[in-house]
Amino acid sequence: MFGWGLVAPGASNVDEFARVIESGTSQLEPFQGFGPATFLVGEPKFDFRDYEPWIAARFPKSRFKQLTDKMDTTTLYAVASFIQALGQNPALEGILRELESEAHVYVGNALGAYPTLYRTSIEYYRALRRWNRFWSQPSRNAAYRAYLEEPTELPIPNPETISDPDERELAEDDWFAYWASLSDGLAAYLRAFAEIERPKVGEDVAAGKMKLMRDKRRGAADLQAEWGAPTAPWESVSANVLWNIPNTPASQISMLGQIKGLAFAPIAACSTFGVALKLALDAIDRGEAKFVVVGSADPPPHALSVGAFYGARVLSADGGPSKPLTGLKGTHVAGGACIWIVGDLEYGLSRGLKPLGIEPLAVGVSSDADHIITPSEEGPRTAMQSALALARVRPEEVGTWDLHATATPGDYTELENLKTVIPPEARVTARKGTFGHGMGVCGGWELTAQYMGLSQGKIFPTVLSREEAHPAILGLGQSIVYDQPETIDGSIVAGKLSMGVGGINACVISRPFKK
Repeated sequence: MFGWGLVAPGASNVDEFARVIESGTSQLEPFQGFGPATFLVGEPKFDFRDYEPWIAARFPKSRFKQLTDKMDTTTLYAVASFIQALGQNPALEGILRELESEAHVYVGNALGAYPTLYRTSIEYYRALRRWNRFWSQPSRNAAYRAYLEEPTELPIPNPETISDPDERELAEDDWFAYWASLSDGLAAYLRAFAEIERPKVGEDVAAGKMKLMRDKRRGAADLQAEWGAPTAPWESVSANVLWNIPNTPASQISMLGQIKGLAFAPIAACSTFGVALKLALDAIDRGEAKFVVVGSADPPPHALSVGAFYGARVLSADGGPSKPLTGLKGTHVAGGACIWIVGDLEYGLSRGLKPLGIEPLAVGVSSDADHIITPSEEGPRTAMQSALALARVRPEEVGTWDLHATATPGDYTELENLKTVIPPEARVTARKGTFGHGMGVCGGWELTAQYMGLSQGKIFPTVLSREEAHPAILGLGQSIVYDQPETIDGSIVAGKLSMGVGGINACVISRPFKK
């Protein structure tokens, strides 16, 4: 590893992250998305303006505004983390450009651009409702005028006959849509609109394209004014929906870093970071890449993500932190990003770069092929055993292990499963009580915490005390790291398991660099 950067709850950069991890404190705070509520979330600490000087030094002044106007915060988290990652080895930025197709970008986006999609969906719904109401008016709708003069039976109820206000509101949507579909005024509008859209680009494609776009916009505006119509629903949908598809974080990193090799978005739910890292190690081993930018980004906690987690019965809502291995009452939603830049060690050293943390040896992956949310025993075990075999590491060499541990009953199963693979003496950590659960980024935060500690010969504390540990967890006899830091042999092997929604598992085996 030659660079790392992140955005996390309570930490806008890697230095703040290190201080939070070392303190062993929870960064969870009340969620405001439902108004008064009892949910806690991990809200990222972030201000993209911190990165304006870096962007301004490399691109036209308009680039920063373009990013803030068009990009969802999910992508901005990833961009910021990438810029941080370049900072540990300043020469790395130029090397990534020089490598052309031998520098890749594998950055996932496990939940998508929730804020942009939600906001645009609301705007579209309101625009559609105004639009259908407008074309349903008798003055623009001969069919409705005829109905008013001589009512007939309709396939939908009249909202005026419904007393329940919620049902009436839904019925209004159907009512307006029905009459808009029969509007002769709307039919005339659409014929005129089709004529505006019909012209083609002339022989001079570049100049013709711009003129055609201007003419179409002018014609559409004139048509709106002629009818006095509200904004058409298709005009209310922001193009930002397109600019924030799942590969956008990866593509923006490739553009800002001028990285010309393969860039795409691996998506594997909670195992996204580990899967991205495996793909990177494989590409480097095959000689296809010298360096790969890997990672994941998640949107800030949103009413949709918090509500969905609660609906899946894996989220705690009692107003207090839910810690892994304690009450097993559920996790907390979090957002942010984590980006690593990994590369061929010998090549990096030959270019004067300094490696960070410890060395990722291998990643084992598997699928449960069983249940969408409840992990199996065989699937994660297969990933763990595969990772150990690929790394050529014996189980007894493993000195510390970081769990996926979501503070649900699955924690017990995960620890019970771990006992079948590695000795109970290995020191076990669980960190979702610190930052919460970032769907794709959690594995990156947790691996970074593991790497930061082991590179200093220690394991950072977790947020749980021994007194809080669940009796059933204690009964498994595993050596758990609590709220005090621990020193550890600097040559030990470390393991990290992530288990994703849909039954996707990724296990990372790492060790300190060999001198």
